[in-house]
Amino acid sequence: MKKKFNSVISTAVIASLAITGCSSSTQPTSTDSNTNSDQKTEKKESVLRMNLQAEPPSLHPGIATDVQSISVMRTTMEGLTRIGMDGKPHEAGAEKVEISDDLKTFTFTIRDHKWTNGDPVTAHDYEFAWKWVLDPKNEAPYANMLYLIENAEKAKKGEVSLDEVGVKALDEKTLEVKLINPTPYFMELTAFSVYYPINKKVVEANPNWHTEANTFVGNGPYKLEEWQHGTELNLKKNADYWDASSVKGDMIKLMIIEDQNTEVSMFESGELDWAGSPLSEIPPDALVPLLDQGKVTSKPIAGTYLYRFNTTVEPFTNAKIRKAFSYAIDRQDLLENVAQGGQMPAMAFVPPTMIPENEKGLFADNNVEEAKKLLEEGMKELGVDKLPPVELLYNTQELNAKLAQAIQDQWKKNLGVDVTLVNKERKVQLEEEKSGQYIMSRGAWLGDINDPVNFLELFVSVEGNNRTYWTNEEYTKLINDTYSMKDNAARMENFKKAEKILMDEMPFMPIYFYTYNYMKADNVKDVYMDGLGSIDLKWSYVE
Repeated sequence: MKKKFNSVISTAVIASLAITGCSSSTQPTSTDSNTNSDQKTEKKESVLRMNLQAEPPSLHPGIATDVQSISVMRTTMEGLTRIGMDGKPHEAGAEKVEISDDLKTFTFTIRDHKWTNGDPVTAHDYEFAWKWVLDPKNEAPYANMLYLIENAEKAKKGEVSLDEVGVKALDEKTLEVKLINPTPYFMELTAFSVYYPINKKVVEANPNWHTEANTFVGNGPYKLEEWQHGTELNLKKNADYWDASSVKGDMIKLMIIEDQNTEVSMFESGELDWAGSPLSEIPPDALVPLLDQGKVTSKPIAGTYLYRFNTTVEPFTNAKIRKAFSYAIDRQDLLENVAQGGQMPAMAFVPPTMIPENEKGLFADNNVEEAKKLLEEGMKELGVDKLPPVELLYNTQELNAKLAQAIQDQWKKNLGVDVTLVNKERKVQLEEEKSGQYIMSRGAWLGDINDPVNFLELFVSVEGNNRTYWTNEEYTKLINDTYSMKDNAARMENFKKAEKILMDEMPFMPIYFYTYNYMKADNVKDVYMDGLGSIDLKWSYVE
């Protein structure tokens, strides 16, 4: 027996998602008394102007991991489900979902809708896209998010063929998905970008289809009209979108302005309708007075700012040295005097929105004496009297630079260690991390679903987004065991034990839990941002 998925169903996972940025969807009408009643009032085009701050590294659903790329794809593409403004998953690319009694088989009926090139979207497009991610020859960082599907992980490792993966198009309209274990948040997962479909015909004709506006093919509320690399992206309402009546905007202009002070100036002069998070940041020097003036909206979100260590390169092959670098900084001082955006010091990885106890932390901040002791012990274990050269790689952004300089000073003062700062564009930084060509790098993890597994499963294996190259057998078992646990309290205990191992090994050093700060024009309506900090512009418009 199967049961139909109810799009307003609430699970423990999605119930905690916060809803903000929602305004009335009714546009007021106005009458000009000087206009003759028989004259028609011309409707002004609704154009939303925002800043991406950086060129999207990739608009391929199987490759993208950054906020800018995923935000653009969320606007131009459609998964089986979409998170609505109520914070819950609703049918989108699928018009109906049937779930087996054991909660392990999901049967999706694909609704009648089209790609922007006019092709129909079929169940085969979803099967093709998911198996592309799982194909061992493709570097898909988010492949692990599909591992709850039967044989998905084995296929990615080359142990079984892709034909044995538990996703199959039964016909043009029917997609059957078989899971290893009951997964209460699977409907939420199918709204995430790595689960988007890909037009097989387009990919086979041009593997680089996702790199230019004139070859990009989507199925979402907007289509990619223009992409001037390094300058801007223009998104135009997709008249053929299945839910076009809910899309009230006409155009979204996404500028690529690297300098954040310029972004703030453009907002204040009326050239932008939104400034700051989540696509960019308001620089610290500008943020403080703007907060004092009440011009900024602040929103805590499930995300962690961090520095990752390359655990395959000395001196960070040694856990004691990694902990020494982490313990030696004063997070509270950094946030009060540098970041100044209402962030919370992070002495854990998983945000308190998911594990409340993490607000207290799993290690002591600014523990300089312990840091010195650990550094000395770690150097003895490595058999060195002097540390090899240490570099910190960070991407172009004012706050990143200010924090890096302040932390560099703290390491020098508290540990006597010299660290060289290396600043590169985000795309270059990602490439060097993926190839292991770094020693220490600035990073972050923003939740994709509101469950600790989304943070902690990153380190189950040395692949995908685990660019520290660290893993641990006991840790991996603790996380893997949670996939079959039905008792949420037991799952949480496993998560806590695993995170304790993670923080004891310290393959990265958490610095703060994110707070998003942004400014928006009063006439910008219905921009939806959830508790994870994800933004959806489907319903947005300028009044």
